[in-house]
Amino acid sequence: MKKVLAMVLIVALMGVFLTACSEQKTEQTQSQSEKKDPSEPSEIAEKVEEAKVANEEIQPSYLDDTSPITLDWYINFSWFPTKWGGDATSEYITEKTGVSINYIVPAGNEAEKINSMIAGDTLPDLITLGWWESQVDAMIQGDLVYALDELAEEYDPYFFQVANSGRINWYTKDDGHVYGYPNASYSPEDYEKYELTSNQTFLVRKDMYEAIGSPDMRTPEGFLQALRDVKAMFPEVNGQPLIPIGFHDFNDEGCSSLEEYLQNFLAIQQEDENGNLVDRTKDPEYIEWLKVFRQANEEGLIAVDVFIDSRPQMEEKIAQGRYFSMLYQRSDLTAQNNIRFQEDPDTVYIAVDGPANDRLDQPLLDGDGIAGWTLTLISKNCKDPERAIKFMSYMMSEEGQLDLFMGPEGVTWENINGKPTWKPEVKETLDTDRNTFDNLYGASYTYWMLMDNPMSKQWESEPVEPFAQLYNWTKGKAVNKSQYSDLTLEPGSKLAIEEGKINSEWGETLPQLIMAETEEEFDQIWTEFMSYREEHSWEEIFDYQQQKLDDNKKRLGIN
Repeated sequence: MKKVLAMVLIVALMGVFLTACSEQKTEQTQSQSEKKDPSEPSEIAEKVEEAKVANEEIQPSYLDDTSPITLDWYINFSWFPTKWGGDATSEYITEKTGVSINYIVPAGNEAEKINSMIAGDTLPDLITLGWWESQVDAMIQGDLVYALDELAEEYDPYFFQVANSGRINWYTKDDGHVYGYPNASYSPEDYEKYELTSNQTFLVRKDMYEAIGSPDMRTPEGFLQALRDVKAMFPEVNGQPLIPIGFHDFNDEGCSSLEEYLQNFLAIQQEDENGNLVDRTKDPEYIEWLKVFRQANEEGLIAVDVFIDSRPQMEEKIAQGRYFSMLYQRSDLTAQNNIRFQEDPDTVYIAVDGPANDRLDQPLLDGDGIAGWTLTLISKNCKDPERAIKFMSYMMSEEGQLDLFMGPEGVTWENINGKPTWKPEVKETLDTDRNTFDNLYGASYTYWMLMDNPMSKQWESEPVEPFAQLYNWTKGKAVNKSQYSDLTLEPGSKLAIEEGKINSEWGETLPQLIMAETEEEFDQIWTEFMSYREEHSWEEIFDYQQQKLDDNKKRLGIN
């Protein structure tokens, strides 16, 4: 009962907090909207560019103070298992900078954990969370985090030398400040320099797929028949029931595999030829494929596990090889697929062509964009914001990136012909046992919070199996979709509240659609959801997102 009352209190506090934030934000937006021109770079981005042109030799700021300090760092992902220390990379960085990290990871629901910290003003020194999370704006508008540029002005000019102007410009808020720095961020220019890949894949267990004749699974007929055939041939895996098709976990707002993943495999465009945002949920082929999955469930080809399993449970079943196929992110099964490869290379998961549109067009898969994956912010509760911003600058710098990616020279790598090169035993461990690699060496972005993937391409080696096939399959299919990032509404605004209701409704509707007993029931559920959307300001939300898209394109220089 106490727990329930506590949660009610937190929710009530968040409501008051977000309303206050909304009012504050509205005032800011109203006062600055006339001055803001998305096509003009922000003043901070201009300062970063000027710092690079000046090319002054500024000593890395972390060298100012290397006395021991431990920073508490909250990671908003319950699956992150890693501790700082005990491996070559983290111990080397601590010895060099004096900084140790105490990672704080939620034991259960991430949103409940960070919401309670925001409501109670108990945020630790640093926070890392997805850029799309509503808590990012809640922290900024609640004055709970520092503006990084203001910290840099006061303590750390090196920040402006090592920051990326494109990322800074993207994340400059209407008040002219930057509060978070991204990882895994790619600019449109990076797509011109590199052949980039996507994490989105359709995977099958190689031996089973070949045993049923390597069928074409791009069409509804071929897809369903493959699931039927594999279940008939392999009803069990080591005494456990086969799971014919798997997805990312279902949550309160749906399932990404059956939303953007599926829409991308069907090559549904996100805007039309006139630059108008497309409502991809209403695309007829998307609806047709949701009905294919309903049919699969009716035939017993979708296990109940997929509706209830969380990621740790899924990882265990992937390692056991219990899935036949998956619409899944390839990087999320790296360790498990390696386990399968070590046991029997024929039982690994490989990428093949998955659900496609009627024209069998090539998928338009998400590549990494300018928004990246996560944002890292410095809390105003930080015990030493000067050390925090200087440590952040070090991690953003080429020196820090080399340390985070390759580890300490002489321990994990050697300079061969001018290029950092893994020692053979380290590379062998990286390619065969990622968990042991992380525990021993801690390199290759075990600590990924500020990883700069375009920069680390200079040190990368060619991927080996079982990773190479998945990596190479996505080449030519990855599309830069930076302009579609951050179409989010103002937290606490009327439209954001309405959007939250729609998302929650969809989270309940999606499994109902897949589990509908008949196509008529599916149609009824679908019609009811569409009506619900319309009743909750869908058209206004869509218009707002169109304006955000237009602004994003101006910021990125896209015509």
